[in-house]
Formats: sequence, C-alpha cells, structure tokens
Amino acid sequence: MSILFSPIQIKNVVLKNRIVVSPMCEYSSIDGFANNWHLVHLGSRAVGGAGLVITEAAAISPEGRISIVDLGIWKDEHKPKLKEIVDFIHENGAVAGIQLAHAGRKASFDIPWESPAQVDKEKGGWDTVAPSAIQFNPKDKMPIALDLEGIEKVKSDFKAASKRALEVGFKVIEIHAAHGYLLHQFLSPLSNKRNDEYGGSFENRIRLLLEVVAAVQEVLPSENPLFVRISATDWVAGGWNEVESVQLAKILKEKGVDVIDTSTGGLAREQQIPVAPNYQVKFAESIKKEASITTGAVGLITDAQQAEDILKEEKADLIFMARELLRNPYFPLHAAKQLNEDVKWPVQYERAKQ
Repeated sequence: MSILFSPIQIKNVVLKNRIVVSPMCEYSSIDGFANNWHLVHLGSRAVGGAGLVITEAAAISPEGRISIVDLGIWKDEHKPKLKEIVDFIHENGAVAGIQLAHAGRKASFDIPWESPAQVDKEKGGWDTVAPSAIQFNPKDKMPIALDLEGIEKVKSDFKAASKRALEVGFKVIEIHAAHGYLLHQFLSPLSNKRNDEYGGSFENRIRLLLEVVAAVQEVLPSENPLFVRISATDWVAGGWNEVESVQLAKILKEKGVDVIDTSTGGLAREQQIPVAPNYQVKFAESIKKEASITTGAVGLITDAQQAEDILKEEKADLIFMARELLRNPYFPLHAAKQLNEDVKWPVQYERAKQ
C-alpha cells in the first residue's frame, strides 16, 4: 500500500489517508455565518476522498476576521450550519476539522476581489489590534497594541470558540499561528516590539501561543487532536526563523500538541520567497526530525507521486493541499488510481470509477 493512502491515527481519531484539505479562505460569509457555499465547497472535498477536511480560518471574534466576509465561530448562532457541514463531511468518510484564527493587524479588509484595502468603520470595518502598534502595509490603519486585558480576551475567545467547535462535532482543532496573523505577530520580532512579558525574548514571544494552547486544552477532550499551524520562517533577516520554529515545536509537543502544520511567510511585506514545488517541505522535515513531532507539509504539492515521495522520504506525515484541491475536488480519487490503490468511491459515483 502507498503511504499516501495508508491510514494514520492521531489520538483517537483515524484518518483514512494522509491527504488534508488545507484551510482556504472563501470570503463568502455574512456576519461570520457559514452557508450553502461552505457546505458544497467542504462537502465536495469529503466526497472527493480526502482524509481530513479543515475549514477556512474561522474567526474567534468579530474583530478577529481577516475580512468583512470571513467565516466565524464567535457566537452560538453560528453552530447550526456548521453542524450540517460537519455531519455531511463525516457521513462521507472524511474527518472534519476547524482552524481557529485571529487576524490581528491583518484584519478589517474588504472582499479581496473587489478591493485590497481595509474597510472604514462607516462601511463595516473595525479597529485592528496587534502586539505592537506597527502596520503591515503603510496604508493600513495603525493597529492598537493589545493591553493585558485584551490579551486575556484573545485567550478567552479561543477557548469559547473551541467549545463551540466541539459542540458542533469537529474532531480536529487547529490553532492558526501562521501567515502574519495575530499569534504569528507575537512570535516574530519584526512585529512584536513589546517590553513586557509578551515581548523581547523567545520565551516571551511564544508566551501567548502557549497560553492559547492551554486555554483550548481546558475544553478539548483527550481523544481529540490539536494542530498548530506555524510559519516556519518569515523569509526576512532578523525575523522568525527555522531554528526558533524547531525550538517552538519541541515545546508544543511537550505541551500536548499533536501536529505542526508547517507553512511559511505572510508576516512581512519584504519577504523573499523562493516559490517552487516542495519549497516549504524542508521545514516540515526539520521540525519532524528535530522535534520528533508529527508534521504536515504544504505548498505547491500538486501530484500524487510527489506527495507519496514526501511521505516515503519521511519529510512529513500529512500532505496539506489547497490550490490543487480547488482545481480538482476529486484529486484523492484520481491520485489513488495513479498510485495503483483501490479506494472506495461514493456509491453514487462508482459507475465512473473504471
């Protein structure tokens, strides 16, 4: 059997294969509510054969949204539609996961295909927050540096969102600490210029993430896996880097985190990213080997044999896919054929299998 189509057990959750639908913002919500777009988008990837389907970044608070049309899980009214989606994913053989996020200074943006700018309050925008009053873009509104009360709210919001996610039926929770969003902003010395217990040293910069992990674990049953997505490097000199990522991963493992979803970048406009197939895999590999923790690889992985080779060479344990699954929701079914694996198709589609 190919490794890509071998099952993997994480805590008490078994994934039928190693293909993960990576979180992908859809910018299709009103007031954070999921709708039929999300049902079809996520559901079709479950029908298409993925082992784990993770929602787009779900905001833990209204001010935590990246855009005015982001998915949310900050109030109980969000739960019914999410439950419908979760139930459909599980009915079709995949496991449902949710990514919980706070955008920090990279928040309050317009619908991206209509405007790349932040939205004014008069048009539904809001004040953004960050570890320090430093903009991401020069034209962005100046974020408000979080005080200790604001930090406590962030932790409380992550905990409350996790509780709702579990009530809905999600089996996997992923904390988003990558791509320049709030928790990543605390990690990186480029965006964190604080002089209190949340800034300066490595130990201080990782403090909020560790406290968020602890807050989530207060409500997370022992059988449910906890993932953390990180950007392993800022791709900028003097920023968050691979060495710190390995060190953080070791600590997260000690704290009970099960998987490091390993991405890169997103924090600094001056980043220089050598984009190419597998360009981020080496970071997943170093974290897997040096921190002895399960990792996911992501980034321009588009082919079944490519994914199989990453696993066979023990560079990662899971393959997170985004754009390829946008192009082809049924990629796993076709990949199985490419790797000579006989996997179960939905009975409604079996007549097209051969």
